[in-house]
Formats: sequence, C-alpha cells, structure tokens
Amino acid sequence: MPPEPRALTAILVGATGLVGSAILALLLGDDRFGAVVVLARRTTGATSPKLREHLVDFDAPSSFTGLLRGDVLFSALGTTLRAAGSREAQYRVDHDTQLRIATAARRNGVPTFVLVSSAGASPRSRVFYSRMKGKLERDVEALGFERTRVLRPGLLDGERAEVRMGERVALGLLRPLSPILPASARPVRADVVARAAIASAFGLASGVVRYEPEEIFRRGA
Repeated sequence: MPPEPRALTAILVGATGLVGSAILALLLGDDRFGAVVVLARRTTGATSPKLREHLVDFDAPSSFTGLLRGDVLFSALGTTLRAAGSREAQYRVDHDTQLRIATAARRNGVPTFVLVSSAGASPRSRVFYSRMKGKLERDVEALGFERTRVLRPGLLDGERAEVRMGERVALGLLRPLSPILPASARPVRADVVARAAIASAFGLASGVVRYEPEEIFRRGA
C-alpha cells in the first residue's frame, strides 16, 4: 500500500479578518493540514488541537520570523484607509508588513505562498488601493517562491466585525443583480474566496498563477 500523505503545516496571517477567518475555519476542518500556525495581533478566539496561535508585533520582525515555517503561507492581511488613518499607514500594513512576512517565509524555505489580493490590482493603477495591491503582487512574486498563487476577488460579501458603510451600500445594490452581473462585478462571499485560496495551494504548476474573479467563483463553488 502507498504511504499515507504527510500532513501539511499551514501558516496564516490576517486570520481575524473577513476572508482570513473563513480560511482559518476551513483549514482547521481540513484533514490535509495537521497544524495551522496563526500569526496575529489579537486572538482569533478559535480552538482546535492543531491550532498554534501566536500573538505578535508585526512591526518587530524578531517576534515572528522564526515562526514562519511550514508548507503553505496564506496571507489575507489588510486594513482600511479609515482604520489606518492615512494612506501611508495603510500602505505599511497592506504592503510593507505582508512583504516582510513573505520575505521571511521565503528565507525559511516555505514553498507555497497564497496571497488574497484584489480585482483590478496593478502597480500602474491610478487608484491608490489598486496600485498598492499591484505593487504588493509585483514584490512578492519577485521573491521566487516555488509556487505563488494570487487571488483577485471583487467586492467581498460577508459579516464584518467593523461597519463599512460604502461597502454595505454597494452590496445592497449589487446583491440583487448578481445573477446577471459579470464575475468581475459580482459580490463574492468570503467562504468562496477561502475555498478557492485553499484549492489553489494544491495546484502542481510552479511559478506564479493568478486567479481572477471568474476562476475564484469556479474553484470556490
């Protein structure tokens, strides 16, 4: 009989956010993963024998770089302009912190990196948010992971801990139209993105693979 496949170790940052919490729930219930290492500023509140939660200071790399060891790094980290207080502060979280984490994981030999980015991301975009996400994609791809998977979901749909009025209004308008909207304009539930993120980690192709909204809906169905 062939040997049983080795249980994998997943690393997750952004586990307290909308998509990150959905990824965490799925990882904890996925028998392919024997350990789930979570790095966060505050506790997720989750409990599981295979959960290894570490509260860290992302501005102090020495507090977490040694913890970034495993088979797959999932990053769903992010903040809003309102929560951050300025574009510079948002950039430090969404770009600099994620790049710092990815760099440490690459140095530690983590082979697969799964990044939750955003539809329309481009380093040349005139929109600050899209430009920031595009620069992050560019910079993590340059790190040379064996496998880099970039998911570009559209408007996220789900219950957030904080109120985002602009997002709430947009969802109210777009949800009824979802059946007739193209994938790029259709709101996507956080659990759909989470399932697509985990599925992407098992793709055999080396190098960089991007998943646009239509592919996220297909893989996360």
